[in-house]
Amino acid sequence: MNKKLISLTAAAVAVFSVLGLAGCGSSTSASDSKTIVVAATPTPHAEILNDVVKQELKKDGYTLEVKELTDYVQPNTLTEEGEVDANYFQHKPYLDDFNKEHGTHIASVAAVHFEPFGLYPGKTKDLKSLADGAVVAVPNDATNEARALLLLQDAGLIKLKDPKNIASTTKDITDNPKHLEFKELEAAVVPTVLQDVDIAALNGNYALQAKFDPSKDALFSEKSDGIAAKTYANIVAVKEGNENSEKTKALVKAITSDAVRDYITKTYSGAVVAVF
Repeated sequence: MNKKLISLTAAAVAVFSVLGLAGCGSSTSASDSKTIVVAATPTPHAEILNDVVKQELKKDGYTLEVKELTDYVQPNTLTEEGEVDANYFQHKPYLDDFNKEHGTHIASVAAVHFEPFGLYPGKTKDLKSLADGAVVAVPNDATNEARALLLLQDAGLIKLKDPKNIASTTKDITDNPKHLEFKELEAAVVPTVLQDVDIAALNGNYALQAKFDPSKDALFSEKSDGIAAKTYANIVAVKEGNENSEKTKALVKAITSDAVRDYITKTYSGAVVAVF
């Protein structure tokens, strides 16, 4: 009986040893994975990744998986937690503010494109028809709200204490002749309230998702050759420490390729502009 127990115990040890070795093998395999996972908002980011970058990465032996999200928080959270290798949805001022507010450690590794921020019609179809007390929907995150206010200033609708301050808030408005009222909402929500406001300030990607043609439908927009294009270029971002990883290098190479530049130019007709 004792001999049988000893034999069974030895067999069990052998089995667990094999499983342990198999587990180690799986871990090593995962660390050497040729799959790159990127969190991105649908338009134009996920489109660019799926339609062009995926094929470019395939040439270098990588598989691209795109995790589509519709908000501006999860992509950074998942990057910080290591659930994705990178994200592609934001500009540098937003990332800097996010890191400061959330204690995250995410770094920009490439500037890819610029989406002119615009004022779009809701109940009011042109800026000259804006009534006294008109309601304007703007993003409520610090960087995009400031960008919206700077755009409203350029359109001659308000004046700010510092006309070049990219951290301006509604408290910095010094002149508001039409007594505009501001409806501050999450960026992803702004396009859903167009029927309830007079005009809205939309990020380029959300304007496209709302089926606007920025080159035709915007009542007023940022100039693609202005300071906004440099300040608000959309970037690829990774967790600090991964800036020079092989995956990051491969992703940056693919997303700043001639194929991506050509795709952006042909697909978005000026609504998205390559900056590399």
